[in-house]
Amino acid sequence: MRLAVGAEMVFTDLPFTERVRRIHAAGFDVELWDSRTKDIGALKATGAVFSSMTGYTSGSLVDPETADDVVRTAESLIPAALDLGVSRMVVHSAELVDGHAARPVYRSTGQMWITGARTLERLGKLGEKYGLTFCLENLNTILDHPGIPLARAKDTLALVQAAGHPNARLMLDLYHAQMGEGNLIELVRSALPYLGEIQVADVPGRCEPGTGEINYAAIATALADAGYDGTVGMEAWASGDGDAALEAFRAAFTAPALHTKVAV
Repeated sequence: MRLAVGAEMVFTDLPFTERVRRIHAAGFDVELWDSRTKDIGALKATGAVFSSMTGYTSGSLVDPETADDVVRTAESLIPAALDLGVSRMVVHSAELVDGHAARPVYRSTGQMWITGARTLERLGKLGEKYGLTFCLENLNTILDHPGIPLARAKDTLALVQAAGHPNARLMLDLYHAQMGEGNLIELVRSALPYLGEIQVADVPGRCEPGTGEINYAAIATALADAGYDGTVGMEAWASGDGDAALEAFRAAFTAPALHTKVAV
């Protein structure tokens, strides 16, 4: 497994480029959100590996009237992704403004399902054209993102399955899944063939592994047993010292693998 850290949420007292340098120096890949607000040249100069970034800036994946905006803005961000060497671009089932639903919706319809699957397939074809993968992230609607339709992990997984394109996959955020659904190990196992990446943070508080109720050592062992060799990204606040948070994350996702029995 490769480990990545979201630069938006750690070392927040430092300029963004310096955060990236700190994460890279600690041996992690880097995740970022909106590339339009970043100095791409300065980020490239850090030598960091960028694993994912936000993949659209407006529109709703499940809304027939604005789905074209998702695809259009996704394509506008691709030059930055290619410049940075990003391999995964993250989308959601609806438009977010400062983390909140731009147009809250509290009931899903059949048309939303159909539009979401078709739009995600279009993104998959766009990703195939440029050698990128678009990853649909699940969100929790209980605390962080009320009014986002089809946001649960089981819904986002169903949309990825319906899209049926290898360049449209699932960004499985286990913090959000624990907030709304739980049963994380079985969720990871069922989602494994469709995963683009896994993101983690603990519950409650959305801080690094080890600060809450999620048994990330058990999840890491289950991933290793299943043969997952993709990226796990920490999209979490540091509960205290940023370097200590990164080391807690590293420990949660490396130590269990040392004790995993390999079937022969």
